[in-house]
Amino acid sequence: MIRFENLTKEYVTDGKVKTVVRDLSLTVPTGRSVGLLGRNGAGKSTLLRMVSGATKPTSGRVVTTGNVSWPVGFAGSFHPDLTGLQNCRFIARIYGVDTDELAAFVEEFANLGMSFRLPFRTYSSGMRSRLAFGISMGIQFDLYLVDEITAVGDAAFRERSDKLFKARLRNAGAMVCSHAIPQIRLLCDCGIVLDEGYGYYYEYLEDAIDHHRDVMDRLSRR
Repeated sequence: MIRFENLTKEYVTDGKVKTVVRDLSLTVPTGRSVGLLGRNGAGKSTLLRMVSGATKPTSGRVVTTGNVSWPVGFAGSFHPDLTGLQNCRFIARIYGVDTDELAAFVEEFANLGMSFRLPFRTYSSGMRSRLAFGISMGIQFDLYLVDEITAVGDAAFRERSDKLFKARLRNAGAMVCSHAIPQIRLLCDCGIVLDEGYGYYYEYLEDAIDHHRDVMDRLSRR
C-alpha cells in the first residue's frame, strides 16, 4: 500500500518557487502495479524518490507498508572503488540477505563477465545500470520502484529484464515510471498521471493512458 497525505514538493530556482507535486492525497492498494505517467519534468522521478525516502517532501508525507526498494537501477550509492562483487555483497549485508546467493544471482543475470570483479568506477553507464538492476531484482521487496531501467541494454537484456520483473510482481507491488506505453501496459494494472503538479489516480490503466495522451496532445498544440 502507498498512501500520499497532502504531499507537496517545491524547489526554489533563481528565487522562484516551482511546485512539482501539489497537495497530493490518494491511496494505491497493496499489491497493485501503478504506472506513473506525465510529461518530461512533471515530477515523476521526484515522486519516486519521495516514496523511496531519498527525497523529503516540502510538506505532507508518504506512508507505505512492507519493504520498499530503492529506485530500481539507481547506482548513485555504489562505492566507486569497490568492485561490482564487493558492492553487491555490501548491499546484501545491509538488507540482511545471503551474500553468496545474491552475488551468484547478480553475476549470472547482469552478465558483466570479468568486469564484475573490477572497480565500479571503470563501468560504463550501461554496465552500472545492469549491475544495479540485477541487485534490485535479487532482493525480494514488497514494493518495487522503477525509473526507466529496463530500457537499458540490448533487446535480449530488455526481454530478460521485463520477464524477471513480471515474475517479481506476482508477489509484490510496484510503481513504474516510463515513457514507453507498451512497457507500462506490460508491467502495470493501474495508473497515476501527474498533470500541472496535481496527481490523478486511475483504477484502470487505460483511463490513465488516455489522460496522459490528452496531456501530451495539449502540450503539442501550445
